[in-house]
Amino acid sequence: MMRFKLLGKSGLRVSELCLGTMTFGTDWGWGADKPEAQKIFNAFVEAGGNFIDTSHNYTDGTSEKFVGEFIHAKRDEFVVATKYTLQMATDNRNNPNLGGNSRKTMRHTVEASLKRLNTDYIDLLYLHMWDFTTPVEEVLRGVDDLVSAGKVLYFAFSDTPAWVVSQAVAIAEIRGWTRPVAFQFPYSALSRGVERDVMPMCRIMDLAMLPWGVLSGGALTGKYNATDNSADPKRNADASESEKKMAETILALSKEIGRSPSQIAINWVRQQAGQIIPILGARTHAQIVDNLGVLDFSLTDDQLQKLRDATDFKIDFPLSFLTADYIRHLVFGHTFSLLDNHHPSPDGK
Repeated sequence: MMRFKLLGKSGLRVSELCLGTMTFGTDWGWGADKPEAQKIFNAFVEAGGNFIDTSHNYTDGTSEKFVGEFIHAKRDEFVVATKYTLQMATDNRNNPNLGGNSRKTMRHTVEASLKRLNTDYIDLLYLHMWDFTTPVEEVLRGVDDLVSAGKVLYFAFSDTPAWVVSQAVAIAEIRGWTRPVAFQFPYSALSRGVERDVMPMCRIMDLAMLPWGVLSGGALTGKYNATDNSADPKRNADASESEKKMAETILALSKEIGRSPSQIAINWVRQQAGQIIPILGARTHAQIVDNLGVLDFSLTDDQLQKLRDATDFKIDFPLSFLTADYIRHLVFGHTFSLLDNHHPSPDGK
């Protein structure tokens, strides 16, 4: 059964796995119809999950509508996260204020999401993507007003530069505005760029980390390694050598320990340092059941390292410089890792 974690620097208790619902609805030509989406949702809830992730634009609003129906009878038992920023395909493209990070877009999106979710409050509102235009103060003050109005309880960032999130946390704390509590970003055993600045920033600032894309679009399940794969011929042909190499490592480990490739890839992510809550995306009931099997086991340190070694990823500057042994000895006189959860003081305590 699911355990619970505090969401960043807050008192909100969320399940250790989050259910992503971008697959709820077939409006984009793929995904789960309503009966299948209900089965996926039920399986997650039966495993003890209470944390649901959606967005106002997922499947042109259908995802939020399904989630609203599924949670309605027991609304207060669920923590529902949705997002603002992106336009829908059905939006009026002549209206420049239906997308972006502005207060106007935020207010419009939240009001529409509340109607689709059939609720009077959103537990967690994400800024979906940074627009490099709106002042961060405008975003924070707009969120603070929504929190004061009781329409939003908590705020978080998604797909935003680490320096913007750092600035937002500092401004919110100085001015007493609603502080961000989480950060959502792509991360997998294959795609590790966020280890350079995003993840260390989250650990230092007590932000929960919610990785999406933990299976790298399905590549880490090994389905694109098979020569007879015809389910997605174009994607199969376009699969990179790095994807296939990592999948081969995961497939070999899968045979060794008797766990599915998906479970191994998800557990590699959730066993990294920090408060990590992977977002599970499934199109079928069978897929979510398989994904939930991660709760039954953990990878060993050797197995985690084997997957790290399967990529040529390098941390690079500045962490590669700051964590070099000779720098650590020069500064502190002993060795420790700046990537660990706990940073010892110069006296070793």
